[in-house]
Amino acid sequence: MAKKGTHVSETPATQFLRRHGVSFTEHVYDYVEHGGTEESSRQLGVPEHQVIKTLVMQDERAQPLIVLMHGDKQVSTKNLARQIGSKSVEPCKPDVAQRHSGYMVGGTSPFGTKKDLPVYVEESVLVLPSIRINGGRRGYLVGVSPSVLVELLNAKSVNCAL
Repeated sequence: MAKKGTHVSETPATQFLRRHGVSFTEHVYDYVEHGGTEESSRQLGVPEHQVIKTLVMQDERAQPLIVLMHGDKQVSTKNLARQIGSKSVEPCKPDVAQRHSGYMVGGTSPFGTKKDLPVYVEESVLVLPSIRINGGRRGYLVGVSPSVLVELLNAKSVNCAL
């Protein structure tokens, strides 16, 4: 069961949010290998549609990028590539994703990444009242306003949900 009110020590993501004056809520749950957003939403009692996954992908030149997608949706890499002017986009292998983001797979946050990466967000995420997104550690989400994605990460809106 989710441990409400449990404080998690600082991560690069929470340091980034605090440095930028963003208020956020902390949501701790028991991480389950390959449980994904379905597991976190179930434990936290929030719709999976409001749990946003952070996906590290790369284009045909192996240039990394981040895609933020609803937990209950998949990314059409073909539609994404077309919208961002690339020939193709594919998920990074876990070790490559970790090298680019600085986070372990399952704990990847778009905030406080090791390298500045272009961020793309599914447009319907931006109309949600609030979102839960990884806070930089497995079993730890932060609740923020989706406007933070555009304001702090310069996330570009795309329409690539399946």
